[in-house]
Amino acid sequence: MVAIDGPMVVGVDSSTQSTKVVLVDAASGRVVASGSAPHPEGTEADPAAWWDALQAAGGSLVDGADAVGVAAQQHGMVVLDDAGEVVRPALLWNDLRSADAAERLVDELGGPQRCAELTGSVLTASFTATKLRWLADHERAVAERVAAVVLPHDWLTQRLTGGDLTTDAGDASGTGYFDPATRSWRPEIVELALGHAVTVPRVAEPSEVVGRTPSGAVVSAGTGDNMAAALGLDLEPGDVVVSVGTSGTAFAVTGAPRADASGLVCGFCDAGGGYLPLVCTVNASRVLSTTARLLGRTLDEFDALARTAPPGANGVLLLPYLDGERTPNRPAATGVFRGVTSTTEPADIARAAVEGLLCSLADAVTALDLTATRIILIGGGSRSESVQLLAPAFFEADVVVPEPAEYVALGAARQAAWALAGTPDPPRWEPPPARHVVRGDDGSAREVRARYAELREHTAGWD
Repeated sequence: MVAIDGPMVVGVDSSTQSTKVVLVDAASGRVVASGSAPHPEGTEADPAAWWDALQAAGGSLVDGADAVGVAAQQHGMVVLDDAGEVVRPALLWNDLRSADAAERLVDELGGPQRCAELTGSVLTASFTATKLRWLADHERAVAERVAAVVLPHDWLTQRLTGGDLTTDAGDASGTGYFDPATRSWRPEIVELALGHAVTVPRVAEPSEVVGRTPSGAVVSAGTGDNMAAALGLDLEPGDVVVSVGTSGTAFAVTGAPRADASGLVCGFCDAGGGYLPLVCTVNASRVLSTTARLLGRTLDEFDALARTAPPGANGVLLLPYLDGERTPNRPAATGVFRGVTSTTEPADIARAAVEGLLCSLADAVTALDLTATRIILIGGGSRSESVQLLAPAFFEADVVVPEPAEYVALGAARQAAWALAGTPDPPRWEPPPARHVVRGDDGSAREVRARYAELREHTAGWD
């Protein structure tokens, strides 16, 4: 570790698959140490596993820091009894068993338009509120024990401080019972979903100190993973981020709330006092890894193979809704290959997977309905050379690929530095080095997107 004279801050990213921890120089934003630890597989998890992973990934870093910020996967339902103990494993954002509950809740709230007006979003199975309704319908005895509901980052923050339950507007806006426009809870929706009133965390201000660790480190409010990524990238007007992680997201920082009755755009708050309209897909980097596995190739071999096939993959097309989909809202969907013939080569399948993924993400960018000055491509899947090379044509915009880094954890660290400094605005750190991807011919990409749209609509009734 490099010696630093000034304050040190820690950022935590407790994601679906792992915990990443970075120790950062608060003045410059330079990472001086890091660690990671895996999470158990599955769409539900004992929150204790997140705490264990945090200790394994960077407990010693936390102990030596001046401030700590926690970012975590959005939407996860952590339910506590009146003693503050977890009463069942948390249901994660990608657990889609509450799809029917989501439809009923939207109807009970007055339909999509009214739901969007109340919560900034049209509820799908990812949202916490729908998981509460599922719990009430399927585990009544457990539901009756619930005295408080928190999100993954809220639970971890409280474990660090030992104090009261707190959250931030960014993560709270993904629950389905929070109004982003007024930055206030809608407890009546919690009661409608679960059947009784519960405690929800206090909503802290973006730069607020919410407590201290046993070693004395300041703890910031924390936030959701996408909000933290926006902080870590220090987005400018016109920037649209496309993240190719376990899920796919397209988002931007804006100054006004969104309430999209179509359900495509989630009207979230950001972590800095503004707003973060976001479109999410369930399937992203796993489209690449799953296709690589089916072809019997490593990811690197798959990536190279995809680049040997011509644009349009010789007519092969993939609708990549492998594990259901959120955008469009098709929780029971599966993946569909079209155009496979006796002459189809493995390279065609690989190319179709990359093109199908980019079509899905391009649909997400289009749904934002923003003028993008540039696309910032991040996430594990963005490291694929074939994804990078094809992205500008499919997004029809300039694309930059920042140097690989843990931007969610860096955003949490930046928030921690903000709380430590007590300044009106977050500290300005050097932007990450980025590679500009030269934009190629859009003609073939437009043709693929047109065929993709036809397949998407043709299969809509298959679920």
